[in-house]
Amino acid sequence: MLLAWVLGTLFLAGWIFAFIPEQYILSIAITTLIAIIIAASYSTFQELIKKYQQDLDEEAKKKNAANEELDILKKSIKEKSSGFPTLLQYIDAYEKVRDDYLAEYLTQKKNPAYKAAEIVKEEAGRRREAEFLYKKTQAIIDYYESIAPFLLDFKEDIIEDEETAFKEFTQEEKEDPASNYLTKEEYRKLSTSDKNQLALDRYWKRPKSKWLLGRMYERYIGYLYEKKGYAVEYHGIFQGFEDLGRDLICQKGNDIQIVQCKNWSHFKTIHEKHIFQLFGTFFQYRDENPGLKINAVFYTTTKLSDLARRFAKELDIELIENCKMDTGYPCIKCNIGKNKEKIYHLPFDQQYDNTQIEIRKGEFYCSSVAEAEKAGFRRAYR
Repeated sequence: MLLAWVLGTLFLAGWIFAFIPEQYILSIAITTLIAIIIAASYSTFQELIKKYQQDLDEEAKKKNAANEELDILKKSIKEKSSGFPTLLQYIDAYEKVRDDYLAEYLTQKKNPAYKAAEIVKEEAGRRREAEFLYKKTQAIIDYYESIAPFLLDFKEDIIEDEETAFKEFTQEEKEDPASNYLTKEEYRKLSTSDKNQLALDRYWKRPKSKWLLGRMYERYIGYLYEKKGYAVEYHGIFQGFEDLGRDLICQKGNDIQIVQCKNWSHFKTIHEKHIFQLFGTFFQYRDENPGLKINAVFYTTTKLSDLARRFAKELDIELIENCKMDTGYPCIKCNIGKNKEKIYHLPFDQQYDNTQIEIRKGEFYCSSVAEAEKAGFRRAYR
C-alpha cells in the first residue's frame, strides 16, 4: 500500500512540474511530504494496534489460567481434610495425557506395537489409581498429624513378634514377661535371680519400637521427678491418645508439674504446635484445680525452633531441651506395700507404671536384681 502511495506521488509530482507554476511547486512538495509521513505513521500505528491486541489476548489467557489455578487452590484448601481430591484429579489428568502420548507413539512408530500400547494404557491406569490413593492417604495423614502432633510419636512403630517370643513355653511360663527375653532352657535352668537379671539386660539391648522408646523416656523423666520427692502419675502411658498432652502429672504438696515428653531424633525440631498443645492442657488442668500451684514443663531429647521457644517463654512454659535418656539409670522399682511387703518391679512387669516410689518411705530405684534382693525385696508376682 505504501509503494502505491509513493508511485502515485511521483506521478503527481511530474504532472505538477509540467503544468503548475513554479511559485506553487514548493508548497505542493511540502504537502506531499506531509502526506507521505502521515501514511507511514498510519501503517506503524496499525502495527502497534495489532501488537497491543495480541498483548491483550496474551494477558487475558494468563488471567484465565491464574483464575483457574486460584479456583483449584481455593478448592484444595477447603478439601484439606479429605486429601485434596480436586488437585489430585488435575495431576491425574496431566499424567493421563502423558501416558496416552506414549501409547500413541507405540502405535504410530515405524513398526507399530499395538499389544504393547494396550499394556501401557492398562498398567498406566493402575499406576495412576494407586498413586492417586497413596497421595490422598498421605495428605490426610499429614493433616491429622498437623492437628494432633502426638500421632508422630506412633509413626513407624515396630510390632514385635510375640509368637516367636512365647514359642515352646508352657502356659504358666508365658504369664511371666521375663520369658519374652529368655530361651526355654535359660528360663528353666537359671536361678530366679540370674533369670530375672538376664531378662532385664536383654530388655535394654533388644531393638525397640518408637512407641516403646517414648514410653521409656517418660519413665526416665518420671524417675528424675521421683528422685526429687514428687509423686508421679504416668498419665500418658495409661491414657494413650486421650492423655491430652499430659505425659506426667508430678505432685509434691501443692506444687504440680504438668510434663510433656518428646523423645525425638536430634535431627528433628520441635515446632510451636507442640507448645500450644501443652499450654492448652495445662490451662485446662489449672482451671479445674484452683488454689494449686501448677506449672507446665516441656522435656525433649532434641531442640525447639526459635519461634516455638519464644512462644514457650511468653506462655511461661519451662523448657528442658537436649535432655537425653540415660539408659544406665537404675530402673528397678523397689516398693514397700501397705502390708510392709517388699516387692521389686522390672520395667516389663505388669504393675511397673502403677508403682510410685516414695524415697521418704524407704523405697528406691536400683540397677540390679542382686541389689534389690540383698535389700530384702522379692520380684512382684505375675
